[in-house]
Amino acid sequence: MLKKLLVFFIALAPLTAMPQGVKIATVNVQEIFGAMPELSGIETQLSNKQEEIRKNIQALETEFNKKLEEFEANPAESDAARQDQQKQIAQLQDRYQTYMQNGQQELQQLQQQLLEPVNKKIFDAIKAVGDENSYTFVYDISSLQTPIVYLTPSAVDVTPQVKTKLGI
Repeated sequence: MLKKLLVFFIALAPLTAMPQGVKIATVNVQEIFGAMPELSGIETQLSNKQEEIRKNIQALETEFNKKLEEFEANPAESDAARQDQQKQIAQLQDRYQTYMQNGQQELQQLQQQLLEPVNKKIFDAIKAVGDENSYTFVYDISSLQTPIVYLTPSAVDVTPQVKTKLGI
């Protein structure tokens, strides 16, 4: 606790030494993000990819179940043949698990790839509004993890200006 207080006061120290001309603004990035027109297209692409992955997983499950039923219904004539069937079933199970992991990673990478330009566009617009209005600080107030516990009433909410800059 003491360590957190010390870090807080160290972070606060430079602010007290700043000139009185400090201009502070706030922005709600989540509100802006939710209003971006690109989101519907991104959601569609992600949904399509998720459906593709789901179909492939379902096909692997079907293949696995079929092999397992064949194995249980028709016992092999020799130990070597039975071991070969068991090996095939184990390989299918491994393929299934690997595909599940790879599919999830692929979906996350696609999401990052699609959202990166949107995020850049938002933060470029915030920077432009900040520069145009000579704000010293623009704080994102949408996150519950923000370290800001108080803002002066003179802090300006630039969310509408950023939305205008983005055409939303």
